[in-house]
Amino acid sequence: MDAETFKKVFLPYHQKLYRIAYRIVQDSANAEDIVQETFIKLWNKRHEMYTIDNTEAFAIIILRNTSLDFLRKTKNDCHTDYDANIPETESLSKRIELQDEAEQIKILINNLPDQQRQVMMMKHWDDYSDEEIEQATGISPGNIRVILSRARKTIREQYIKIQQR
Repeated sequence: MDAETFKKVFLPYHQKLYRIAYRIVQDSANAEDIVQETFIKLWNKRHEMYTIDNTEAFAIIILRNTSLDFLRKTKNDCHTDYDANIPETESLSKRIELQDEAEQIKILINNLPDQQRQVMMMKHWDDYSDEEIEQATGISPGNIRVILSRARKTIREQYIKIQQR
């Protein structure tokens, strides 16, 4: 595949790839970097493209894998603000206690397997619907429910253990 054909085939997917990457990593600069890395990977595989029937699906799969690799690398750098909604009317001790609990839950979420952590954060902190999660990750709706159930159960069990100490 030459450069012109590559541009005609893959550049129209740029906006869709960017939206998917943004949904996964929640950062515009990182999403753009992931899209660029995806295009580089596609370019490096351009000689194998004649065997690919659905180039859009192939590009999305490479993007998803690149995004998940990025999330694995930055696993401990999650920047979601879990304690932002603590009411000001609470007493100082109650606020500190809530912040401690939020921090414990944040640690528990960060220790989940990558897929569970990603789906959990998309569902509960980013308010994504199951359909949006499916589009962003490629996981079926049934599997999303199973993943969320397992993640919630793991966090609940580990949180109870921490509270019993």
